[in-house]
Amino acid sequence: MSRLRITHVTAYRYAEPVEFGPHRLVLRPREGHDLQVEDLDLQLKPAAAFHWQRDVFGNSIAYAHVAEKADQLEIRNVVTIRRRETNAAPDALRQLSARLPLEFSPLEESVVRGYLAPVYPEEAAALHQWAQAEFPSPEGENAGGLLEEIGQWIRREIQYRRREDRGVQSPMETLRLRSGSCRDMATLLLETLRALRLPARFASGYLDSPASAAGKAATHAWTEIYFPQHGWRGYDPTLGEATSHKHIVTGVSSHPRGVMPVSGSYSGGITLGMTVSVRIERLSAIVL
Repeated sequence: MSRLRITHVTAYRYAEPVEFGPHRLVLRPREGHDLQVEDLDLQLKPAAAFHWQRDVFGNSIAYAHVAEKADQLEIRNVVTIRRRETNAAPDALRQLSARLPLEFSPLEESVVRGYLAPVYPEEAAALHQWAQAEFPSPEGENAGGLLEEIGQWIRREIQYRRREDRGVQSPMETLRLRSGSCRDMATLLLETLRALRLPARFASGYLDSPASAAGKAATHAWTEIYFPQHGWRGYDPTLGEATSHKHIVTGVSSHPRGVMPVSGSYSGGITLGMTVSVRIERLSAIVL
């Protein structure tokens, strides 16, 4: 068991005082058997009123309502978590008893269907053709091995590039540019898996890394695939490896837009810039 304090600050600057619309914040880590939230302190400057709700994917969403105008907006989230570290073998994905084509129970089929629909339907045919040629997947092939093969290809062939632009690149755009952010790489993996009829979802959160320990990190993104009898398993194409306890999920969605850490609107001015910083500190363990 380990304890971590995550400090995530997003700041916007404007040319003049602006009026803020509601802001949707996906900043609370998802709790479960491996992670519990011990404390959360979410504050905005100017001050905001909050209301919380769970979305259709089970994420905890905070809606912030700022009453006054300002030429700056700072969103500061400090959360303390407890996590159980697992020591999964590096080849654990290949050891799953999941063969192609994946077969789902009647209870799962209707839900899985939503994780097979392409995010970019206009590119679906071209991406399917590319994926079939690059990653031929005959019946009986190990599905976990196929996931690793695609993820490692993205790690090897797509150059990481931090982007401050809103949204994500389409998968064909990322293939054309041969570069992208972690969100672009996760989207490419997501859409490639779906093109090969493997249910996948987009995950957003934090990465416990040297950069975050130094307070120089940003939010991170990766992809999860659903294996019958084994549940959701994550893969980080930016790192070229399966996810582990160092991946701290704040939100999952069938669409990358569903788990943007911060989204909202404003009116009455021009944005001068945005900064994001994430710092993760290790705290003393609780003695039971």
